[in-house]
Amino acid sequence: MRIGDLAFETGVSRRLLRYYEEQGLLRPARLDNGYREYAEADVAMVRHIRAMLAAGLSTAVIGKVVHCVRDKDELTVPSGCPTFIGELRRERARVTETISQLESSRRILDAVLETALRNGEGAPRETAR
Repeated sequence: MRIGDLAFETGVSRRLLRYYEEQGLLRPARLDNGYREYAEADVAMVRHIRAMLAAGLSTAVIGKVVHCVRDKDELTVPSGCPTFIGELRRERARVTETISQLESSRRILDAVLETALRNGEGAPRETAR
């Protein structure tokens, strides 16, 4: 299938599909005329890539583990793919750290906001005419 067909099947733009190819996430065959030719399995692969992106994985991490993803209808990982678990654990730790930093930022903002409101800074100011 051509790139337009894959875009239609997956709901992913042609531009994004080309980006996935640049990142090594998709490897379509090239016809003699230079057109990309995608396999039916690429539809499932694009869906898996989208699921991993939605989980917060970067394309760099996905590129390291995408070869571990199998199955047409749902994401499965064969037992012979030990790097997958390690990468997921590292990404989970990164996300957990980011959440912790954001929660700390929120606590600081809440304290500043509470102080400002207590001191009357939250009231609208009158403008001089």
